Amino acid sequence: MNDVAHKQPSLIKLLITIIKSDLRLAMRSKQELFNALLFFVLVAVLFPLGVDPGPDFLKPSSGGLIWVSFMLALMIGSGNMFKTDFDDGTIELWVLSGQPLFCIVLAKVFAQWLITTLPLLLISPLLATMLYMPVELMSVMLLTLLIGTPALCMVVSIGAALITGTKGGGVLLMLIVLPLATPILIFATGVIAAFAQGLDVGGLVALLTCMLVGAVVLCPFATAAALKLSVDH
Repeated sequence: MNDVAHKQPSLIKLLITIIKSDLRLAMRSKQELFNALLFFVLVAVLFPLGVDPGPDFLKPSSGGLIWVSFMLALMIGSGNMFKTDFDDGTIELWVLSGQPLFCIVLAKVFAQWLITTLPLLLISPLLATMLYMPVELMSVMLLTLLIGTPALCMVVSIGAALITGTKGGGVLLMLIVLPLATPILIFATGVIAAFAQGLDVGGLVALLTCMLVGAVVLCPFATAAALKLSVDH
């Protein structure tokens, strides 16, 4: 009991240090943040121009378009989540420290969500308005994003850990993440579509929340195992 009580503050201090360090680095180098933000805006703007910019097409499809743009931008912005830590040997120190690696993964994913996803959430209502989304749907869209994007970050962390140490792993990241992220996309857009039709969305929101809980419980362990594998090789 004394050993656990002695280790707990050091773990909490480590997690807080990781989050602060990632936020500080993001403020110094805004390129990755800008890339994700720019990609999100470009997909949402250019897709209607290439298909049909009219409100009759965009109004029913705006929720799905926002979500697809979000998912792709998130993969671009979070694909190098562990790259810097791998290059400077920090991940190896984490493994050797004896601290629970899955807790460190949770801290990294939380910091990445703040850095990459929060700015996209802030501008998503503006893009939704541009895509003729009804005002009453925006609150539901934001709810699905708040529930679904942390789950997406958890899934992306697995792919980011697996491609750590490889060069040009963007395509590999897509192949790993897309099959795992597709159910989240389906249920999130299903909530928006069902609400637009006046249907009860409580069940779908509950399923989406279950996906978030499952991702928070399972993904950090898979990511931690992938990081250990990267260090061993």
